[in-house]
Amino acid sequence: MPARDLPRQDSGFSLSPIPRNPLGEGKCIRTAAALIIGDEILNGKTLEQNSHYFAKYCFEHGVQLKRVEVIADDEAEIVEASRRMVKNYDWVITSGGIGPTHDDMTYASLAKAFGQKLVHHTETLRRLDQMNKHRPWVASQTPSQKEAAQRMALFPERAEVIFVGQDIWVPVVRLEGKLCIFPGIPKLFQVMLNSLTQFLPLPPPCERPKRIQIFTDRPESMIAPYLTSLHARLKPQGIQVGSYPVLSKGVFVSLIGRSGPQTECILLQVAREVESEIGGKTLSEEEVAEKKAGAIAIPTTNFTCTAERSSINIESGLRRAKI
Repeated sequence: MPARDLPRQDSGFSLSPIPRNPLGEGKCIRTAAALIIGDEILNGKTLEQNSHYFAKYCFEHGVQLKRVEVIADDEAEIVEASRRMVKNYDWVITSGGIGPTHDDMTYASLAKAFGQKLVHHTETLRRLDQMNKHRPWVASQTPSQKEAAQRMALFPERAEVIFVGQDIWVPVVRLEGKLCIFPGIPKLFQVMLNSLTQFLPLPPPCERPKRIQIFTDRPESMIAPYLTSLHARLKPQGIQVGSYPVLSKGVFVSLIGRSGPQTECILLQVAREVESEIGGKTLSEEEVAEKKAGAIAIPTTNFTCTAERSSINIESGLRRAKI
């Protein structure tokens, strides 16, 4: 499947109905983890982007991303990691390994992980055929090539199949009410993740975090003692303090707290204090992006917790795409 043949088309596909909350009525997703699958990431062939996008998505929706792992196209590793993550977190996503080739083993490995057989999903096959019907190479497909394409609709038998877009034939497949399987192609991953939002029991807007960033041109070592004491003072109030240097430019100090009138008031007060103590200035998101442009950010200190991050760019070949 050429790169231009991403699984999107103006086909007017219908969306799935909103499913019941798999966590139980009144409950919402609090914690999340990402499992990035692909030999090409671990050997440096491709640059992984999806975990970074997922991290931003989680932050913006008030979900704590607790873990990111990158593993090989290896059945045993996928089985072990997926079982462990589903046990420990409210929401788990996988990225990569759902295309038509021999090393696309995510569906099969996850079926094994949760004791299910693989079966072709009829509606996904129909949408795949609909998407491909006007493409000239379809008529010349051999039986083995058609079988390879249909592997992309071979799902664990008890999985939920959620169609999230009218112009996307490939669905989000969900297992155990928690684990959502995504393609590795960054553009498609992003569209499908955003489109899945309405199907998820996310925290209400009032519980989403607020972040204030203050920039100073002072060296990080000069402000470290103050930030250490600030962290100790704010930790009981649930406010995170982070320090992130930018080469040859200065340091960003990040203050993060859960939304709410009281917390926001405290954050604003603390931000004014930080500005004074470190000779800094509070920046808007646009100013932060401008300040970081052309620089290499090296996060070295975070006084709370950090998640490992990496990223994905899947190379597409003729009549195939690793998704």
